[in-house]
Amino acid sequence: MRRQKLLDAAKNQMTTDLGLDRDELADENDLASSEYLLSFELRIRDREKFLLRKIEDAITLMDEGQYGICESCGEEITAGRLKARPVTTMCIRCKEEQERKEKEYLDI
Repeated sequence: MRRQKLLDAAKNQMTTDLGLDRDELADENDLASSEYLLSFELRIRDREKFLLRKIEDAITLMDEGQYGICESCGEEITAGRLKARPVTTMCIRCKEEQERKEKEYLDI
């Protein structure tokens, strides 16, 4: 009973969010597909929330007069980098260094 309620709730949410036809998710054989679609939708929402948070942070930095200043070295971030990635908080040199260190850590 509880499982069916959860399944129905997931189907209803997906039909609303993704514009799916409820008949497409009518039986449990389609559960894997519906779970995949729900997982995909949740990942998209997480990315959207993350980007919105970065935009809010950039606006805060603008209000504080700190927008365009690298949070790592304190140098000015180039206009080209800000144009390409307006929510960045690091200059290209510091970002590349960070990525290199992350790669080294993952390779261990």
